[in-house]
Amino acid sequence: MNIARDEDDGQRTLAVVIVSYNRLEQLKMGIEAVLNEPVCGVVVVDNGSTDGSREWLATSEDARLRVLTPERNLGGAGGFEVGFQEALSAFSPDWIVCFDDDARPQPGALGRFLERDLEGADSAAGAVYYPDGRICEMNRPSWNPFWHPIKLLKTMFGILTGKARQGFHLPDAAYEANSATSIDSSSFVGCFVSREWIEKIGLPRGDLFIYGDDIIYTLMLSRQGAKHFFLPDITFTHDCSTFSSQKVTYSPLWKAYYTYRNGLLIYRLAAGPWFPFVVITKTLMWVSATLRYSDKKSYLTLCGVAVRDGVLGKTGRTHDEITQRFY
Repeated sequence: MNIARDEDDGQRTLAVVIVSYNRLEQLKMGIEAVLNEPVCGVVVVDNGSTDGSREWLATSEDARLRVLTPERNLGGAGGFEVGFQEALSAFSPDWIVCFDDDARPQPGALGRFLERDLEGADSAAGAVYYPDGRICEMNRPSWNPFWHPIKLLKTMFGILTGKARQGFHLPDAAYEANSATSIDSSSFVGCFVSREWIEKIGLPRGDLFIYGDDIIYTLMLSRQGAKHFFLPDITFTHDCSTFSSQKVTYSPLWKAYYTYRNGLLIYRLAAGPWFPFVVITKTLMWVSATLRYSDKKSYLTLCGVAVRDGVLGKTGRTHDEITQRFY
C-alpha cells in the first residue's frame, strides 16, 4: 500500500514519549531534535538517572516538555507504559511516537509524518539507522512467520543455513522503496501508534520490565486487526551498540531472565499451535549456552525460572526478587 502525503491535512497532532536512563548527552540530542519538530508534547520518563539528566531536564522552559521521575526504575517497558499514559492525558494527541534516549528522529522526520495521508494506517514503524548510515539491525521490522506459511518455510530453512532472520525480517530493498510496506511487528524505536488503537488494546505492558515489550505490543496490534506499516522515509538514528557475534552472554545475568521469559511470551502470541515445539527448541538452545558462563549454576537456575514463568505467563516477580533470590 502506498501511503501518500496529504497536503490538506494540517490538524493531526503527535506527541513523543522517550524513556531515559543515564545517557545525558544522547538525551540532549534527542530532546533538541523533537522540540525542533511540530509536535504537541514530549514526555520523558527518567528511570532514576544519576548522571545529571534529571537536573538538566528541570532547566527546560519549553511548555511542551513533561518529565516523569518514578521512585524506582520501571525498566523500558514500565517507562513506556507510564509515558503513553501521561502523553494521552496531558496532550490528547492523535498519534504517539516513542523511542529510547539513545535514539532520535532525523531532521524533518516527524514533520513528514504529520504531512502524510495516513488513511488505512493504524500504527507505523520508521526506518532506523546507526549514526554511520547503516541499517540498525536490532530495529529492523518483521513479519510473524507463523502467520505467513511461505515465510515460515523460509525461516525454517534459514535455521539450517544460519540465515533464519532473512526469512521474516524486512529486506534492505524495503528501505529504498518509495512506498510503505505492511508489516506485523517492530521495535519501539520510531514506533507510531494512533490514539484510537492505544485506547482499543491498552497501554504497553509495564510488567515485562525490559526486552520484547515492543514486539508483543505491535504483534497485539496486528493480531487485533490494526494495519501496521513500515515507512522508509520517516527516518531515525539509533546510537546504540552493534553486535559482532551471535554467541551472546548476558551481563549482568538477570538480563537473561527477561530475554528468555519475555521471548516465550512473544512466541506464545506468535506461534499458536507451534508454541510447545518452540518451547522445547528454545530451551535446548538456552541450556546449551551454559558453557559460556562461569557461574553455570546461577545461569541454569535463572534459565529454569524464566522458562517456567514464560510457559505459565507469569510476570509478577519483582526485579529485586530476580536479582537477589536466584543468583
